[in-house]
Amino acid sequence: MIQLGEITLDLSDPVALLALAGGVVVFLVVVLLIMAVRRAGEASRQITPVIHSMQAMQSRVESLADGQAALSGGLTQVSEASAASQANMLKLMEARLSEVSKGMADNLANSSTKTARSLGELQQRLETIDKAQANIEKLSGDVLTLQDILSNKQTRGAFGEIQLYDILEKALPSDSYDKQVTLSNGRRADCLIHLPNPPGPIVIDAKFPLEAYEALRNATSDYEVNEAAKLLRVSVKKHIKDISEKYILDGETADGALMFLPSEAVYAELHANFPELVREGFAARVWIVSPTTCMATLNTMRAILKDARMREQAGAIRKALKQLHRDVEIIGERAAKLETHFNQARADIEGLGVASERAGKRAARLDNFDFEELAPDAPEVVRLTTGKG
Repeated sequence: MIQLGEITLDLSDPVALLALAGGVVVFLVVVLLIMAVRRAGEASRQITPVIHSMQAMQSRVESLADGQAALSGGLTQVSEASAASQANMLKLMEARLSEVSKGMADNLANSSTKTARSLGELQQRLETIDKAQANIEKLSGDVLTLQDILSNKQTRGAFGEIQLYDILEKALPSDSYDKQVTLSNGRRADCLIHLPNPPGPIVIDAKFPLEAYEALRNATSDYEVNEAAKLLRVSVKKHIKDISEKYILDGETADGALMFLPSEAVYAELHANFPELVREGFAARVWIVSPTTCMATLNTMRAILKDARMREQAGAIRKALKQLHRDVEIIGERAAKLETHFNQARADIEGLGVASERAGKRAARLDNFDFEELAPDAPEVVRLTTGKG
């Protein structure tokens, strides 16, 4: 049992236990309330700074919200400015790209045109090179043909004759020379030029000592040079002797003849290194000529032919001059007669003018006869009267 003042509680009694438990619970609740109130006071005292902090934080949050709004507006402006800047940048880039594209297109077009032109020029040059190559090949063939021609004595002689005839056609009139003329001794000359006496008809014969000259040019030792020089001397001496014996005939041809060398190189070699052969030709009255000196010699002969033909025509020229003089005299006589006729005609025309002027004056006087008074010295005019008679 428990004695609480005047109240005695029997612990064995369930009701008492319940009441006790309820009292304890109420007590505990009161204690807890008291403690809660105290705690609430302390909490209120402790929460006041927190509330102030929360208010300050709210103010800051509001400030942050305003700043965020301002920042949002600034960001919007920045975004709009950035968008405008980007748009302008895009426009500038598009314009620049357009200019660059246009420039590149122009450059590509110019490059294409230049490339096409260069290719065309290259094609033309290649065609020119092809033509030149063809000409070179043809020339090589011609050179080989020329070598084949010159390697044979007969064809080489024909080559010299053709070159001689070409020079003759350029230098002399066609009727002043004959080709392949047979002389009285039965020898046939390549050409006979009909010069007047003196010197008379002169023979030109083409000779070409090619083997001896080529041997001399191709010699590599003193022995070969000496042997080639001997061969050239023998060949040229033989040609000089043949021309002197065959083509210089008394009373038929001139007292000299020409040996035509169709090669300036051979001619130069003889004059440079074999002057004794040239002197031997002079002694035999055989003059050695090259294409160049032959042309000069033929021009001199042309002057001789022209002078001879002028002398042949001197009589005809004098006769023509005499006839011309007579024609001039006749013209003078006829001119004098014509002048006399002109003078007579002029006198007749002047007489006609005087007579015409006189007739005109008389006609004018007759026209004015009835209207003008008679002059004092005019003859008396018998007037007609109407009286009775």
